[in-house]
Amino acid sequence: MRVISVIGSSTAKENSDEYIFAYRLGKLLGKRGFAVVCGGREGVMEAVCRGAKEEGGLTIGVMPSLTGEEANPYVDLKINTGLGHLRNPIVVATGEIVVAVSGNYGTLSEIAYSLIYGKTVLGYKTHDVEGVIQIYKPEDIFRYIK
Repeated sequence: MRVISVIGSSTAKENSDEYIFAYRLGKLLGKRGFAVVCGGREGVMEAVCRGAKEEGGLTIGVMPSLTGEEANPYVDLKINTGLGHLRNPIVVATGEIVVAVSGNYGTLSEIAYSLIYGKTVLGYKTHDVEGVIQIYKPEDIFRYIK
């Protein structure tokens, strides 16, 4: 199964552009048979999992705690790490490409790891970092998946 990493803001609200983008992205990925891996919590992570799950896709949350109690309700498979933010390299290493949607310092660290690992990083309303390819709609990612 092919896996796409999605990273981004844990504070994105349901009616925000970022949440809607991630939700639509999840629906597209789920419909096309991709699994989604993310940090498993709320905001962008919840949105992408929700969209993917509604289309029958597999959702994977790499959780910061040992219990996974903070997982959003759309996570199918919880990987409980007990690592907090140190889980970030695992999230981005798991996917064949990385899509960053908004975000703060945690997302910035994931972008950095992605680029260190040589991953293609696509960004929507995220950090302006050399190497991040800006996209404007969820469908744009399919130009970068080989």
